[in-house]
Amino acid sequence: MRTLTAALLMAGASAIAAPALAADMPYYPPVIEIPDVDYGYSGAFYLRGSAGLNLMWAPRVVHPSAGPGFFAIDGFGYGYSVGAGVGFETGTGLRVDATIDLLNNEGMRATIPPAASPPLTAGVHSLSLRSTVILANAYYDFPIGDTSFGAAGGMFGYVGAGAGVALNDFVTSGPGPADTRTQNTSFAAAGMVGFGYDFGQIVADVGYRGLYINGLQNTVATAPYYIDDNWVHEVRGTVRYRFN
Repeated sequence: MRTLTAALLMAGASAIAAPALAADMPYYPPVIEIPDVDYGYSGAFYLRGSAGLNLMWAPRVVHPSAGPGFFAIDGFGYGYSVGAGVGFETGTGLRVDATIDLLNNEGMRATIPPAASPPLTAGVHSLSLRSTVILANAYYDFPIGDTSFGAAGGMFGYVGAGAGVALNDFVTSGPGPADTRTQNTSFAAAGMVGFGYDFGQIVADVGYRGLYINGLQNTVATAPYYIDDNWVHEVRGTVRYRFN
């Protein structure tokens, strides 16, 4: 009987003391792991290839040795370009690349009136241009619609600008003396705008490039001339391949 009574007293004491002990114990809340937010931003190197069609125009051709000294360009030239490049995109919309383009253009022309001869021969004189254009470019890509940068980012638009040099090889042809061929190097710059689609590892776009070639200069002794402020208006398609 004494043993049973002692057991009952111990059980009662334990029931009374348990809440008090629990209140004195420190509380450690459960640790919940929250993963980092992935915004889709990642840098990537890329290779690019481009092809396009173009129109070329300049305000005038200047012949210092023939009156009145300059003649208006009265016909566009037509041509194409192909190019390649390597670049890096930051994943935040900004990307940069270096490109080299081979540009062909035929038929930009000026009409020389009879009053300018000699030393020029009256008639239509046209230009054939082969130019290697080397540019350093920077672009800003911006999403169109509910998309983000990075892999498989969907539709995007872009604007860009570039600067570099043009290595020009050109021939003038027309009535009179034999065709003349000249090479020169001049400053070149470009402005770009367009839109495209980001498929992930492959990115494709189409856009406009306004290419400025500072000057074509022919120093032939009989009839030297120069053509400043040449503008090449291009519609180009480009494909980029990301390495990572």
